[in-house]
Amino acid sequence: MDKKADFWIAHLGLEKHPEGGWFKEVFRSGEILSKKSLPVRYTSFRAVSTSIYYLLKGNELSGFHRLRSDGIWHFYSGSPIDVYIISPNGNLTIKTCGPFPEKGNSFQLLVPKGNWFAAKVTDPSSYTLLGCTVAPGFDFEDFELGKRESLIDRFPQHAEIIKGFTR
Repeated sequence: MDKKADFWIAHLGLEKHPEGGWFKEVFRSGEILSKKSLPVRYTSFRAVSTSIYYLLKGNELSGFHRLRSDGIWHFYSGSPIDVYIISPNGNLTIKTCGPFPEKGNSFQLLVPKGNWFAAKVTDPSSYTLLGCTVAPGFDFEDFELGKRESLIDRFPQHAEIIKGFTR
């Protein structure tokens, strides 16, 4: 596993991501949306769209976080990845992004804006290489890393899952 994951990290020039895993921005639209054309949740202009490579090793977790924009995950290589999504009203959905549609995997999956989400590779001895496209485009100002106690206070029915994906 580490050889393949480490190959992609080196070959694609990936860097550590604050929520866990490895990433590199590969596209940022040159077209800009003005503040007045965006919903009020945005505090300044945004690129129309952005995309990244994202890799998660089997022994790593992507901790709970949320974005102000919709994100679409695209499967590229490795093992499937389970994405845990908690909606603002507390509904938990687990979606699998991977290469096995006959097992319910999707090659692409949507993480709606404002939802808390976390992920782990289904095979701990493997890795998952994905892409993520965000529109309006990603800005770290729109990224919120989940805090264990506040998430458990808000979603006590998911306390065990939250504990597993927060520090």
